[in-house]
Order: sequence, then structure tokens, then C-alpha cells
Amino acid sequence: MPETLSQPILLVEDSPEDYETTERAFRRSGLKNPIYRCADGDEALDFLHRRGRFAGPEKAPRPGVILLDLNLPGTDGREVLSEIKNDPDLKQIPVIVLTTSKDDRDVEVCYRCGANSYVQKPVDLDGFMKAIERLNGYWFEVVILPKVP
Repeated sequence: MPETLSQPILLVEDSPEDYETTERAFRRSGLKNPIYRCADGDEALDFLHRRGRFAGPEKAPRPGVILLDLNLPGTDGREVLSEIKNDPDLKQIPVIVLTTSKDDRDVEVCYRCGANSYVQKPVDLDGFMKAIERLNGYWFEVVILPKVP
């Protein structure tokens, strides 16, 4: 089994509906990786730094990929991205920004901060499912991810 098949995915998404749709699309496209969800930026940073209720690697395994929404309550996705990419222990983790925003300023800021991809969430369910299936095909079937410690 390729190593990427066992690497966890961290999905940082405040919308329960978008989380469920994303998870369903990944499962429908055959993804078997464990998916962990954080509902806001502060929770995501706690997960990644293994603090609070996420203390220890068994409660917060290092993700192979992070799917990050931008518009989050509390610490927003732009700040989370910046913190990840400025941390020597986290910066090698690929971050895919998955957001409704198509604002050129958001795209530019995210790539400047080190995002590995920027994907606009399609509005309709069918388009959203197809976008997630394509993400799965690329990030978990084509790309070689760094090994997680």
C-alpha cells in the first residue's frame, strides 16, 4: 500500500454541511485516509501544535495534507496558513486552500504565504463532489507527499 494512503488529512472547515460533503466525496472517490476535522482556526492550530485537548501524537497525528477554508471563526484561514508555513516543524505539510472566495487578493495572499494549491469550492453539489474527486486523484494518487513524523 502506498504511504500516501495511510497519511491523515486535516480538514479545517467550519461548515458542517461542507465537511460532510467533502468527506462523502472523498469516500465516494475511494479515499481511505483518515480524515480529522477542526471547525475553526484556533482548533486547527491546537491540533497542529498538539496542545490542549490535542496533546500528544495519538490525539493529533501529523497530517499528510491540510485542506483549509479561509473564512473561519476566530483565527481565520489566512492566519492559520501563515503560521503553518512559518513553522519549521509544519511548513513541509502541503496546504490546499479550499474556499468559496475567488477574490484575486485572497489568491495572491495565500500563494505568497506558501499555499500549495488554491481551489474555489463550486456552489452546486455535483460540481463540489467532482472537485473533491479531482483533488483526491491528484493529491493522493499522483503526488508523492513528504513522510510525516
